Amino acid sequence: MNQIVFPQTREGKSPAQRTASIVFILAILAGAGYCILHLPEDLAPVRESSTYPYVLLGIALLIALGFEFVNGFHDTANAVATVIYTHSLQPNLAVVWSGAWNFIGVLVSSGAVAFGILQLLPVELIIGVGSGQGFAMVFALLIAAIIWNLGTWAFGLPSSSSHTLIGSVIGVGLMNQMLHGTNGTSGVDWSQALGVGKSLLFSPIIGFILAAFLLYVLKLVVRVPVLYKEPEKNAPPPFWIRCLLILTCTGVSFAHGSNDGQKGMGFIMLILIGTVPTAYALNKAVTPAETQMFLSISHNASEVLAKYTNNSTPAADSRGAVERYVQTKTVAPDTIASLKSVVDSIDSQVRPHDAVSNVPQGMVRNVRNEMYIASEALRIMDKQKDPAFSKDDGAVLGNYKKQLDHSTKFIPTWVKVAGAVALGLGTMVGWKRIVVTVGERIGKTHLTYGQGASAELVAMVTIGAADAYGLPVSTTHVLSSGVAGTMAANGSGLQWKTVRSLALAWILTLPVSIALAGLLFWLFRGIF
Repeated sequence: MNQIVFPQTREGKSPAQRTASIVFILAILAGAGYCILHLPEDLAPVRESSTYPYVLLGIALLIALGFEFVNGFHDTANAVATVIYTHSLQPNLAVVWSGAWNFIGVLVSSGAVAFGILQLLPVELIIGVGSGQGFAMVFALLIAAIIWNLGTWAFGLPSSSSHTLIGSVIGVGLMNQMLHGTNGTSGVDWSQALGVGKSLLFSPIIGFILAAFLLYVLKLVVRVPVLYKEPEKNAPPPFWIRCLLILTCTGVSFAHGSNDGQKGMGFIMLILIGTVPTAYALNKAVTPAETQMFLSISHNASEVLAKYTNNSTPAADSRGAVERYVQTKTVAPDTIASLKSVVDSIDSQVRPHDAVSNVPQGMVRNVRNEMYIASEALRIMDKQKDPAFSKDDGAVLGNYKKQLDHSTKFIPTWVKVAGAVALGLGTMVGWKRIVVTVGERIGKTHLTYGQGASAELVAMVTIGAADAYGLPVSTTHVLSSGVAGTMAANGSGLQWKTVRSLALAWILTLPVSIALAGLLFWLFRGIF
C-alpha cells in the first residue's frame, strides 16, 4: 500500500492553496476581532468591585476555547482524511476548506446539543455555577477532556472528543455525589445520560453497517471500475468523483461544526453566567413584545398548575422543593404547588419591567435560577408523564417551558464566533497523525474513491440527523467505523492491531475521563 505523500512540505503551497489560506486566516482574524469588540460591550454595564471575576473569566474562557481548539485538530482530521488519501485535494487546501465549513457549522448551530450535555450535570452545580464548586466543575471537566484528547492524539488514535466530554461530566457528577452523599445533592441524570450514551454507542455501529451497505449498493448500481481501485500515486481522481468526495468532506465538516462545535459553547455560557451573571444570566435579545407574550403564557401556566395541586400548599422554600424534585425525580405532595409558586415568583419579578433585559441587576441571578429550575421540572414531568397532564394542559406547559428556555438557554453570536475561531484554528494544526491512521492503518489496502465517499456520506447524514435531534455523536467514531465498514465490504481486510487500539481507546475513554474529571473536581474544590 502506497503511503500518502504531503508534497507541500517540500515544494511549498500552490497559488490556490496560498489564496485559500490567506482568506481563511483573514476570516479567523475578523472573527477574533468581532469577539474582542463585543465582549467589552456586553461587560460595559457590569459593575464589579474587584478584578477577580474578570481574571477568572479570562482563564476559564481560555480553557474552554482550548477544548474547542483541541477538538478541531483531533476530530476534524477525520473529515479531511478521505479527500487527502484519494488525492481529491492537497492536504493544506483540504484542511483550510474543512476548517472553513467547521466555522460555518458552528455559526448556524442551534445550541440544542450544548444544553443537552449540560442537563447531565447536577442541578445544584449549574444553579451555583458562580460559586467555588461551580468553577471547580467547569475547570475539572474541560481540563480532563483536553488531557485525554491530547494523549490519544499523541498516539494517533481517533478518540472521540464527545465521548471524552460526556465521561468528564459524569465524573464530576459522581464525585459531587460521593462528597455530599445522597442528602441534598444530585449526581448524574442517568436517564439523560442513557439517551446520550445510546447515541454514542450506536452511532459507530450505524456508521459501520450503513457505510458497508452503501458501498455494496454503489458497486451494484455504479459499475465504474476506477471507483473501487486504489488511487494512482499523487494523481487526482476523475472530475465527477473529485466533486463527490469534496462534497462529502464539506458535509462532514459542516455537520461536525454544528454538532461538536456546540459542546464547548455550552460551558462558555456557564462560565459567563458564573462570573458576570448580570450580563449573561438572561437573554438580552428578548424583546418587549416577547416579554409580554411570556407573561401571558406564564399566567396560563400558573392556572394549569393550580388544577393539579390537590389543594396542597407550597413548601416554605418553594424553589428548594422544586430543586429536590429535579434531583430525585419523585413527586412530593407539595411539588406542584411549589412549582406554581416558583412560576408566580418569576412572573412577579419580570412583570414590572418592559422586557426581560430590564430586570434589575440584583435580581437577574435569582430570576435565571428560578427559570432554569422550573424548566427542568417541566422537562422531567413531561418525560415521566407524572403528573399526567391533559393534552391541552401539557401543551400550555410545554409552550411555557419554551419561553423559559428562550430567556435562559441562549448563545450570543460572539460566543459562537469564538467557538468557530478556536475550532477553525484547531483544524489547521496537528491533523496529520489522525489522517494517517484513518487513511492507512484501518484497512490493509489504500482507501478507494468509493470507500471514501461511502464513509463520509454516512457520517454526514448521521451527524446531521443527530444535530437535528439535539444528540451529541462522535464524528471520529462514525467516520472511522464507516471506513472500517467499507474495508470489510470491499474484502480489503482490516488491520486488527489498529482496530484493537481504536476499540481500546473507545473502551477506556469513559472510565479514564470519569476518573480524571472526578479527581480534578476534588482537587479544584479546595483551590476555589
